[in-house]
Formats: sequence, structure tokens, C-alpha cells
Amino acid sequence: MMVRFLRRGHSLNRPEQGEETYHTAVEGNTVFYSQGGGDGRSLETQQIGCALDRSSDRVPKSRLGRDSGCRDGPPSDMGQMKEKFAKLLLGEDMSGGGKGVSSALALSNAITNLAASVFSEQRRLEPMAAERRTRWRKEIDWLLSVTDQIVEFVPSRQTSKDGSNMEIMVTQQRRDLQMNIPALRKLDAMLIGYLDNFKGHNEFWYVSKDADESEKGNAKRSDDKWWLPIVKVPPNGLSEVSRKWLQFQKESVNQVLKAAMAINAQVLMEMEVPEAYIESLPKNGRASLGDAIYRCITDDAFDPEQFLESMDLSTEHKVLDLENRIEASIIIWMRKMHNKDTKSSWGSAVSMEKREQFEERAEAILHLIKQRFPGIPQSALDTSKIQYTRDVGQSILESYSRILESLAFAVMSQIEDVLHADSLAQDPSHARSGRRPSLTDTDLGPAKKLDPKEEMEKLKEVPNSMTLSDFMGWHFDPDSETDKTNSESLEDDAMIKKPASIVTTKKLSYIEKLENLRGLRSPTARH
Repeated sequence: MMVRFLRRGHSLNRPEQGEETYHTAVEGNTVFYSQGGGDGRSLETQQIGCALDRSSDRVPKSRLGRDSGCRDGPPSDMGQMKEKFAKLLLGEDMSGGGKGVSSALALSNAITNLAASVFSEQRRLEPMAAERRTRWRKEIDWLLSVTDQIVEFVPSRQTSKDGSNMEIMVTQQRRDLQMNIPALRKLDAMLIGYLDNFKGHNEFWYVSKDADESEKGNAKRSDDKWWLPIVKVPPNGLSEVSRKWLQFQKESVNQVLKAAMAINAQVLMEMEVPEAYIESLPKNGRASLGDAIYRCITDDAFDPEQFLESMDLSTEHKVLDLENRIEASIIIWMRKMHNKDTKSSWGSAVSMEKREQFEERAEAILHLIKQRFPGIPQSALDTSKIQYTRDVGQSILESYSRILESLAFAVMSQIEDVLHADSLAQDPSHARSGRRPSLTDTDLGPAKKLDPKEEMEKLKEVPNSMTLSDFMGWHFDPDSETDKTNSESLEDDAMIKKPASIVTTKKLSYIEKLENLRGLRSPTARH
């Protein structure tokens, strides 16, 4: 195809002698133009761009998705970053009408959505795919870079040229971010490292949920995790070394889970209670709890563990409903204790001492619920705090710690699946009982609030990476191996390394029927 273009003001008649003409030609997907004189001789030919694909002429494309130009291929990092931060600035309102969410909630949703898209495919105990690992590192760094600009003024001393000292105010990263962001990055790296430890395992494997019945055998899922692949182990179960190594990995991930839970709980506790949530509360704790629960909490002989044993917590919905009732009663009693006006609608005939005692009992129940059921979705109070907060730093800390908590919970669940398959191989009667061994079998002890500093200190005693070979202590001396002539000497040389001691005051429990990673907790207002 050849088209002639003339300079502005020239007619379509035959070009005069010496008049310059311009021609374009389309070859495949490339557009060329040629400049020549009136005698038809071509003086210059250049490529000027990419022809549009006619099949996509009517499909709008984002100008931010890739760099300017018509180059084929995936969008560049700069283009992706532009698009991501443009959506954050618009508050997820792509119309630009100013009806978007706050910057804090937009960042929280961005971190949650990123984790869901990256980790939702991590359904097996195996290293993360290189592509997903690179994407996670790159995009989470983009979102966390916002915290570098959140600063506070701190006093400092400056020495002038004449030697005199003066006190000035300088800026540094806000203290809570300075402490928690590096800690969360460490937990992030440890969790991915624990997944790397499962590279090359051969004592258990997975069968797709869509596989034939002959491949599945007796291993069938009867719980709510129907979308996950089925774990298979040898007919006689795992070896003793592999079983101990899996238990060691589970305890290591458990410590990461507790540290992430502690940071998340601390951040949520420091968030202000929104007025919208307060306005939705009933006038007293009895109305929030109900008569039966209120009588149990206000009884003289009160024990939080016996209270939970008496409650029906068979489903996630019932656990979440109890948590919402307990949290609402705590807020009501705390407001009454701080309210000096006894004539207000918040006033009550209950003494301050009794109300303080009830509030402490409710908090003990709440801590126990959070420890026993770490996989449940956000409560109504937590969702309201995340939705209405305007503190960008707290919003980032909460969402980052929440998705790490969900990932640790998912990895623990997958390890439990392997251990359960091993127990079925050793004793098939466990399948008839329908009960899966979990952390609920251990003694929790009294309810205790997790402290972030204490849990992070415990992580220092846990090695970041220990594969099965490291755990078994397979460190051979090449010179000494030449003197070994039988298998017994090789077995003596392969001594099992004693695992590092893990200081845990108690182990957490969780509902086995809770969703795995697809249950990433996020504000319900997002959906």
C-alpha cells in the first residue's frame, strides 16, 4: 500500500518540478515513510512507528501500563509502578471523581490484593516459583517505600564551626515503623525460606483433586479444603527422620505465626475506635453479650477456658459471632469507665470495680479466642478500624502483618496435611474417626497476650533455613570416606543433628475446617 502526503497548502495535482513529496508504506505491522523530490527519487526512508492491530482498534488501552511507544512485550517496571501508584492516588476511583477511599485503605487493599494474587497459588509444600517470588519482592518494596517518607521530629545536637553546641530538631522514620517494618521483612524472608527447605523432598507427593480415583486411592478430602491437592505418602508412612524434620518445620513456622499475630494485634490495639462503630453499639454489655453469656462472665466462679468449652464453636461463623460480642462488650465497659457523666445514656448502676473486673474477664476470653483460632476473618471492630483509619503507617503495618500471619497459617496447615497423611498410613483407624490431629491437642495453659518483642527474640534461636539434609547432619569428610568400606560406617557418620531449641510457652490451636490461604483476612468493605 502506498499513500502520498503533500505539504499543507499543496493540491492533489501532479507535483511540480522540484516539489518535495512524502509517501508512506505499510509492511506487516511497520509503517515507513519516504521523502523524495519531484523527479521521484527517494531521499530518505525511515521507520516511524508501529501499525495498529486492526483486531484491537476498538479496545482501549491504558497509557500507564507500559512506556510510551508501540513496543511489543510485557510492561516495564516503570509502567507498572506508575499504574499502581496512580490507582493509589485516585483512591481506587478510576473515574477521578474524588469518590475513592482514603490513602490508608487504598494501601491496605493493595497489599492484601498483591498477597492474594501471589500466594493463592502456593498450595503445596514447595519453593515459590521464581516469577512469583520476583514479583512479590518487587511490588511489596514499592508499597513499603511509602513508609520511608513517614517521619517524626526528634531532638538532636549540632556542633557549629566555632565549636558551640546547639539542640535542633531533625526528622527520622516514625518509631513504630522503624521497629516493625524490619521485623516484618524478616518474618517474610523466613517464611519463604521455610518453603525453600522443601525443595527436592521425595517422601511425600501430591495428587491433583481432578486425578483419577485409582491415583487418589484411599486419600480423599472430606473437609472444606476441597480445592487443595491430596497428599500421598509411602504405604508405611514417613521415615522417622522426615517426621521429626516436619515437626521441627511446623514449630518454626508456628513461632513466625505468633510473632506476626503479636505485631498485628498491637497495631490494631493502637488504632482509634471509629465513631461509626461506637454508634452501632447497644447501650450496655448485657444487650451485646446476651443473658446467657453475661451470666457466665459475671459469675463469681469464672474460668475462661471452661467458658469456651461450654460454648458452641463448631463453625467459623459461631466463633466470629462470639468474638464480635466480646469485643463490643469490652468497648462498652471501657467507655463507661472513662465516662464521668453518670446521667448520660452510658451510665449504669454497676460499680466501677465490677465493670473493670468484667472487662478484664472479657479480654481474657478474647485473647484465648484469637490464639485458638488464628485463621478466622477480621472481626467487626478490626474491620471498622481498618476501614476508617487515616494513619497510613498503621494501615501498612496491619495489612503486612496480616498477610504474613495468613501465609504462616497456610504453611502450617499444609504441614499438618502431610503429618495427617502419615498418621493414616500408620494407623488407618484415624480415617474412620474423622478427626485430624492438630495443635488443639496440646495444653494451651492460661490465656496470655503475645508480646511482639518477646516473640521476635524467640525467633533468633530458630535457624532461618534448614533442609532435610541439614537436619540430618549429612556433613561428610571426603578424606575419611575413603576409609569406610561398609554401610554401617556410613550410617554412623550420618549423625542426626539436634535441632535448635525453640522456646515456646504454649502452642496455638486452630480450627481445621477454616479456609487456607484463600481466607486472607481483609475488610469486608472491599468486596
